[in-house]
Amino acid sequence: MQSFLATCIVAGTPLLFAIIGEIITERSGSLNLGVEGMMLLGAIAGFATAMSTQNPYAALLGAGLAGAGGALIYAILTVTLRANQTVTGLTLTIFGTGVASFVGQPMLGSTVPAEVSAFFAKRAAGVLADIPYVGPILFRQDLFVYFGYIICIFSAVYLYRTRLGLNLVAVGENTAAADASGINVNLYKYTHILIGGALCGLGGAYLSIVRIPIWQVDVVAGRGWIAVALVIFASWNPLKAFFAAMLFGGLSILGLRLQAMGFSFSQYLVDMIPYLATILIVILSTRKSGKGNLGPANMSRPYFREDR
Repeated sequence: MQSFLATCIVAGTPLLFAIIGEIITERSGSLNLGVEGMMLLGAIAGFATAMSTQNPYAALLGAGLAGAGGALIYAILTVTLRANQTVTGLTLTIFGTGVASFVGQPMLGSTVPAEVSAFFAKRAAGVLADIPYVGPILFRQDLFVYFGYIICIFSAVYLYRTRLGLNLVAVGENTAAADASGINVNLYKYTHILIGGALCGLGGAYLSIVRIPIWQVDVVAGRGWIAVALVIFASWNPLKAFFAAMLFGGLSILGLRLQAMGFSFSQYLVDMIPYLATILIVILSTRKSGKGNLGPANMSRPYFREDR
C-alpha cells in the first residue's frame, strides 16, 4: 500500500501544478480553459531545453516561460481586448497542441539527457523520510514533488494570509469595488494569469521530463481538462487541491495496480475511470450549497471601468 500511495503522489504532481495555476488564474476573475494547451507548451519547451542544454534549471525555466507565454496571449486578448474568455481558452488549447506537435515531431522517441534525469531522481528528505508510514510516501520523492508541496503551502498562505492575496480575491469577487478601492485591477489580472500559466507549464514539464522522460505525442493526455474540473472539486482552495490531485493521480494508475495484482480487464475501460470520476465530481460539486463551494463572483466577466 505504501508503494501505491507513493506512486499516487508522483501521478498527481502534474495535476497539482495545473490545479493551483488555474486556481490563481480564476481568483483574478479569469476563466482560462487553455490549461491543456499551456501544459503542452511547458512540456515541449522543458523537454527541448533539456535536450539542448542538458541543464535541469534551464529546462524548468523554459517550461515556466512557455506556459506563461501562452497565458500572456490569453491575458492580452481577454483583459486588454476583452475577448470572450471561454473561446480564447479553447483556442489556446488548440494552439498549444499544434505547437507541441510541430516542435516535438523531430524529437519523437528521444530520451531526456542523463544529467537531467539524475537531477530529478528520487531522494530522501532528511529526517522527514524516517517518519513512520508517512515518511516513505511523502518524503522519498523527487525534487519536483517537493517543489509541489512548497507551491501548495505558499499559495494557500498567499491567498488567505497576505494583503496581496486578499487583494487578488477582492478582484475576483468584485472587480469594480476593488478598482474603486485603489487596486490596480489590470496589473493583478495580468500578473496572476501569467503565474498560473507558468505553473501549468511546469506541470506539463514534469510529465515530459520526469514522469515520462521520452517525448511522445500528446504527453499531457487530457490532464489539463481534468485539472480545470478539479478546481471546482477543490473549492478554489490550494490545500484541497493537493488531495484532489493525489486522488485523481491514484485513479490514473489504478489499472496498472490491478493488473499487477492479477486482475484481467479491458484497458480502455480502466482509462475511462479518471474522466468518469471527473464528470461525477463536477456534478456533485455543483449541487453543493454555500458560498465556499462557488467560484469567484466576477469570474469570466469582462471588466469595463467606464461601467463602474
